[in-house]
Amino acid sequence: MPKAIEKILLFLSDFFTINLAFLAWVGLRRNFGYNIGISFSEIVFISLLVFLFWILLFFFFGLYRSWYAQSRFDEFVALLKTITIGVVVIFLVTIDLRRDLANPLPTSRMMILSYWVVLLFVVGTGRMALRTFQRKLLELGIGVRNTIIVGSGNRAKDLMTKVQQYPALGYQVVGLVTMEKNAEPPPGSLGTLEQMPEIIKQKDVQEVLIALEEQDRQRVVEVIGQCNGLDVGLKIVPDLYDIVVGQARTNQIYGFPLIEILPELMPLWERRLKRLVDLGVALIVLVGFLPVWILVAILIKIDSRGPIFYKQERVGRNGKIFTMLKFRSMVDKAEELTGPVWADEDDPRVTRVGKLIRRLRIDEVPQLINVLKGDMSLIGPRPERPFFVEQLQKEIPYYNRRLRVRPGITGWAQIKHEYDRSLDDVRKKLQYDLFYLENMSLRMDLKILLNTIHVMLRGKGQ
Repeated sequence: MPKAIEKILLFLSDFFTINLAFLAWVGLRRNFGYNIGISFSEIVFISLLVFLFWILLFFFFGLYRSWYAQSRFDEFVALLKTITIGVVVIFLVTIDLRRDLANPLPTSRMMILSYWVVLLFVVGTGRMALRTFQRKLLELGIGVRNTIIVGSGNRAKDLMTKVQQYPALGYQVVGLVTMEKNAEPPPGSLGTLEQMPEIIKQKDVQEVLIALEEQDRQRVVEVIGQCNGLDVGLKIVPDLYDIVVGQARTNQIYGFPLIEILPELMPLWERRLKRLVDLGVALIVLVGFLPVWILVAILIKIDSRGPIFYKQERVGRNGKIFTMLKFRSMVDKAEELTGPVWADEDDPRVTRVGKLIRRLRIDEVPQLINVLKGDMSLIGPRPERPFFVEQLQKEIPYYNRRLRVRPGITGWAQIKHEYDRSLDDVRKKLQYDLFYLENMSLRMDLKILLNTIHVMLRGKGQ
């Protein structure tokens, strides 16, 4: 099922069931003698407001993510958790302190428990029916994901047999990728490990299942490296779990276990909220301080010849190239003679105004436009130029893991280390970037943001 259709059907299901649950609960209250005392049209209006509340809550808790043969029980548990939190919020928001404190937990207030039961039953039934329908489509081969299996021995054959045995898993194996260049390719082979990035792009692969023989276990790192920067899911057979311990979680359906490698560690609701914060802060800073940015633009034009903004191609999430904006802090066309180079602390190419706006980090402000466009985030690994990415990914293992998330205007590496001046600096900063990736959270983002503001106020930028 296409993602758009899936989400539309899910939205319609929730719209119908959430409103039905509310109307049923109002009828239940009346049967118990608790008449709300408002007209039917007003009840419908309140029901729509309540529906909006639940949609926002479902959105933040990840109940609208794409679904492929996941456990219906696990989804019901996630629904239970979300509805419980929502009902508690409704209970607290609707408290009448004067009346309810005088008569703690009256029966009319306890009716909220009946709403919790009705909502969970009705919405849960609607969602389980839709998920069952989706699973039937997967069993018919509709909506499956193109999948490759890495390996060529008995382990890979067994894995392919199991995948074909359970079509509702949603994997459509398009072929095998072998480990050895010179070995005779088995039937169904698409190529070798070195050719895997091209195979993934040509076959529009969305899932990579790893099934290596005993002697190839140490090459799992190579397989992961070939997928760096590509938007694919990585899963491995369970007996290799010890190789990637601490970076994996179990994904098991029909008693068919796979280990997911390098999953998203930040919960979906946090990622959604992070994006909303990005948009809110970007709009407030760009619009609220517009006179300041106009003054900076005028000073740049007065100080040196050339454009106000400096545009440069950078590598974003999953290797996507985008044009990053900055206030120009160097002389115009500074790299025409030198080519791509890292800036020095006392770089002679930096203008007088450029030194000031760099020290205050004001030169980074136009990147908030990139944030609004979705190319960047406020917090994340700094985006690098394609020239350097191509060089660094050859010299530094796991460099491309930085491309798993949106790059940021500032990040953990920026507050813990100085500007890049050499490959050794990049290696050091990569350690900080990987630490951030493994510990991403809104709390950590807030810590980085406060530290960045501190650096700006002290004028310690470069």
